[in-house]
Amino acid sequence: MQQLFTPTSLLVTGGAGFIGSNFIHHFLAGNPGCRVVNLDILTYAGNLQNLTAVQDNPDYRFVKGDICDGPLVERLLTEEKIDAVVHFAAESHVDRSITGPEIFVRTNVLGTQTLLEASRLHSERMPSFRYLQISTDEVYGSLGPEGFFTEETPLAANSPYSASKAGADLLVRAYHETFQFPTLNTRCSNNYGPYHFPEKLIPLLIHNILQKRSLPVYGDGLNVRDWLHVRDHAAAVERVLKCGTPGSVFNIGGNNEWKNIDIVNLVCDLMDERLENPAGTSRKLITFVKDRKGHDRRYAIDASKLKRELGWEPSYTFERGIAETIDWYLANQGWVQEVTSGAYREYYQAQYGA
Repeated sequence: MQQLFTPTSLLVTGGAGFIGSNFIHHFLAGNPGCRVVNLDILTYAGNLQNLTAVQDNPDYRFVKGDICDGPLVERLLTEEKIDAVVHFAAESHVDRSITGPEIFVRTNVLGTQTLLEASRLHSERMPSFRYLQISTDEVYGSLGPEGFFTEETPLAANSPYSASKAGADLLVRAYHETFQFPTLNTRCSNNYGPYHFPEKLIPLLIHNILQKRSLPVYGDGLNVRDWLHVRDHAAAVERVLKCGTPGSVFNIGGNNEWKNIDIVNLVCDLMDERLENPAGTSRKLITFVKDRKGHDRRYAIDASKLKRELGWEPSYTFERGIAETIDWYLANQGWVQEVTSGAYREYYQAQYGA
């Protein structure tokens, strides 16, 4: 483990989104006096209500803006004396990338390049600097029934979304190799927890059960994913930022492999308990639908490098995490109603019915 890097002014991109907002909550709580600047364009998946608890914190600043806006990024880096960038901002929904891949290339590839170049030039004036790229295990493609993704697994993206993230990862690598720019890269498994946008599996299930709407399951439901609580992810990102050796890649996983249909059944049963429904009520809403194009069969993360080199491992069991997540959504229905109104409502109704 290298000497601890302690940032004094942090630029977080996409900090109004699911993972970014959870990271900001985590980082501000543990790093008083460190400035956190949140740059977010506030697409449908970005919501400032995720950050109401920190909006009056003197260490926090929100800036609405686009990571593809080079002059804006350059100005923020300079005026805030940024010494670390944590880049969460991305288009992230696989289904949307299949029907409209252009915005994924613009945001995830061109946006990353814009941020990298501005950060590289800015870093020449800083005595210490770190750039941390947040990526996904989907860049590795699909696994068979056995084995795990390691940091040495070749990139083999199978969807426009994962291809755009792989392209961004390669740009990060190129900036480190070509310019000796101090980059770090993390690739995480599926996240779950508070503030998750309701187009993703777990919050969609909760929302649809409450509305007594169908629960769509792709294909045979046997696709396997590794699940990571978003608060564990936030802690891992902070550990990599402060302790990782520049040029390194770290996988972040929750050691929680679940078949999609088993996740669906578990959420159904936990929801029935909380709603005091007869056992099996919510499972009757399950509807198998045509499989998604390019649907990877299995992801599984080997996060042993992160444990071995930096001493991180997840603190949440899935049983604890999923129960707390369901309880959070049930207690925060005002937030759910807000984020499922407006522009998102049309998309939701088109996908899952009125």
